Amino acid sequence: MKIALNLLVVLVLFLSCKDKSSSKTTTEPEIHKGIVQEVLHVREYSYIRVLEGDQEKWLAAPITNVEKGGTYYYSKTMEMKNFESKELSKTFETIYFIEKISATEADVKSPLKTNPHPLPMVSNQQAVPGQATKPVIEKKDVNVAATENTISISELFKNRETYKNKVVRLRGEVTKYNPAIMNVNWLHIQDGTDYDGEFDLTVTSTSTVKVGDVVTIEGKVTLNKDFGAGYKYGIIIENATILN
Repeated sequence: MKIALNLLVVLVLFLSCKDKSSSKTTTEPEIHKGIVQEVLHVREYSYIRVLEGDQEKWLAAPITNVEKGGTYYYSKTMEMKNFESKELSKTFETIYFIEKISATEADVKSPLKTNPHPLPMVSNQQAVPGQATKPVIEKKDVNVAATENTISISELFKNRETYKNKVVRLRGEVTKYNPAIMNVNWLHIQDGTDYDGEFDLTVTSTSTVKVGDVVTIEGKVTLNKDFGAGYKYGIIIENATILN
């Protein structure tokens, strides 16, 4: 009797596990198909106007060869409003950043072997092989010393796990500034220090600054931030307050 009960328990557990596994679903990214209407190439990006059904869309992809009139597939989009391309002197009311665009649906579904090309304001990421080159972020000749109330950029990168999800203060010089992207301003700051080749920190804020400003920023440290469409940051400070 005891053996029979044990077998019954095992059978129930097996069926329970089987039911759970069979009900588990995998959500795959939606595949889009569009006909190319116009292509604008700049140094690192291809801006592509496609007709998808009866709707026209602008896409931004790593430099790639697409032909006007051709049908192409893409997925993993990230929408941006009022995006300004300084190289084109053009502001897109709505544009979709994508990892890649391909003439075959199967190629779009296949994973990238390296990290995809970054957003325009991202610096230290890998590019798609054989396409756009990695943007080079120059280490500026700056020397902004940390105070008793701030930490250096090298300290942050060296001890990133310690500072994860904590509010920190840093001082640095604004070396790059991209306003009004995803409703915030994006800035890069450097203070002259580095750790293991990391010297440039990405920060988002609603405050307005300009390149060359020396600022003190305060905000929460986020690690491995994923905005979708493959756009990831190893470390970023979001919604920072500019204290001076």
